[in-house]
Amino acid sequence: MKQPLLTSYDLHDSRVTAFSTTRQGGYSQGPYGELNINRYCGDDELSVSRNRALLCSQLGIADDRLLMPHQTHQTQVLAVDEPFLRLPDSERRERMEGVDALMTRVEGLCIGVSTADCIPLLLYDARHGAVSAVHAGWRGTVGRIARQAVLAMTSAYGTDPADLMAVVGPGISLESFEVGQEVYDAFLQAGFDMAPISRRYAKWHIDLPASNRLQLIDAGLRPDRIIMTGVCTYQHPDRYFSARRLGIRSGRIFTAIMLRPHG
Repeated sequence: MKQPLLTSYDLHDSRVTAFSTTRQGGYSQGPYGELNINRYCGDDELSVSRNRALLCSQLGIADDRLLMPHQTHQTQVLAVDEPFLRLPDSERRERMEGVDALMTRVEGLCIGVSTADCIPLLLYDARHGAVSAVHAGWRGTVGRIARQAVLAMTSAYGTDPADLMAVVGPGISLESFEVGQEVYDAFLQAGFDMAPISRRYAKWHIDLPASNRLQLIDAGLRPDRIIMTGVCTYQHPDRYFSARRLGIRSGRIFTAIMLRPHG
């Protein structure tokens, strides 16, 4: 029987589950194979549904408790609560259109983001029982979506950034992320200190994982509470999806977090 192979993250608390999917353990084929649950990247709908069912079964939740927004490389953060979950599926999808980060305090709800070289971030506030999943491509990073997510949790839940645990998940590394001058200039014009996050080879390279880590620290997180996976998707396309290696019409990694129900 197929079973999703997950990369799990230890946040030192049994009340929370955090993970990234790998390519193994699903029904999709070709550049979508095997485990892709993203409906927005051109995969066969039946395969996506079967993959979602596998993942939900492994997590012990119903399909409607697995949420992934339709990301558009912006900085919108959406809070998910019980009234949201009572909406019809079509309306829930509409509200998650153009959203690049989710946050919630609802137990038994798995929220996550979809990536294939972009950087996924997970945030956990144990004191207030709140979590967030963030998609940070280079545009979102320039827009400081990591900082926006921390501020949103502070505003909605009273989160103290110093209490947060964070995961910077699998994504493209500095060595593999070659960019044009316009991307370098976008970071520079947004006020980033370029020395620690860029390097010049034949062209500029940007360190997206480091950029987001520094953003989290700037937002008040403690450096020792940020887990860096150090996994480059471009260098490991056999295990993780990489759009630069496989093309845009390929599968996506799902990086997610869930508060376990009490009892």
